Amino acid sequence: MDWSVTSETGVLRDVLLCRPDYYEWIPTNDIARRSLDQGKRANPQTLMAQYSEMESALDTAGVKRHYLTPVEGLSYQIYTRDSSQMTPWGVMLTQMERPQRRGELGAILSFYQSIGCPVWKVASHGNVEGGDIHVIGRNLMAVGYSGGRTEKSGAEQLVGWFREQGWDAIAVPFAEHFLHLDVIFCMLNQETAIACTDVLDDAFLAWLAGHKIKVIPVSYKEAMHHMACNVLALGNDRIISPKHCKRANEALRAEGFEVLDPNLDQFATGGGSIHCMTMPLRRDPV
Repeated sequence: MDWSVTSETGVLRDVLLCRPDYYEWIPTNDIARRSLDQGKRANPQTLMAQYSEMESALDTAGVKRHYLTPVEGLSYQIYTRDSSQMTPWGVMLTQMERPQRRGELGAILSFYQSIGCPVWKVASHGNVEGGDIHVIGRNLMAVGYSGGRTEKSGAEQLVGWFREQGWDAIAVPFAEHFLHLDVIFCMLNQETAIACTDVLDDAFLAWLAGHKIKVIPVSYKEAMHHMACNVLALGNDRIISPKHCKRANEALRAEGFEVLDPNLDQFATGGGSIHCMTMPLRRDPV
């Protein structure tokens, strides 16, 4: 099996998941803190039902699901996007910032060994997490850094590795309270992204425009309260986007995208969504 991802938007064939057996909201990001401060609490039955809806959407798209073994005490292990990053040359192991998440490394190593996927690189120059990494495609990639979950030094190390392979790679600064770049930016196909343009770095927006990437804008409230940018491209202009992101989903459909829309509001209220919960393992070349 050729485990490889050369873009964010090629047809998705295999994905890494982790069931939410031990998932709970913990106050490690601004979104979860706000929800907890408002007295909101996750409902375990609703969480499991919504996770099953997400799995069904992946099945509808013909994606093969692979799973990590859930470990008690690792509340955010379900966010498989963060602990590793598939590349064109094998998997890169990231360096997690939060102490509550560093225990995820053991299950990640065991999984990639079990499928015979080579480790291409291991982050070593600072924190860098998968939610900040976008292997856009067409030899373009971006790594966000806020100084929190991903540090500038960690982002620049990864950017350097991709540049050594001939890619046009860019490090993108953003405000720490957004958590990860995929809260305010995601690719939809090779020519289109969805993003909260008002808060993105002007140099990054110019870089996207220079590569003829159109941006569908969402508001700050849509990005932070609904995770409207945090979508998963399935390839062939198909997108998984949460049902509660109604206006954003209408905008996607107006642009010709087919939108699969499982209920995921329980996860969004805790600071995560479909992009966070999926690590693509294999996509078709674009």
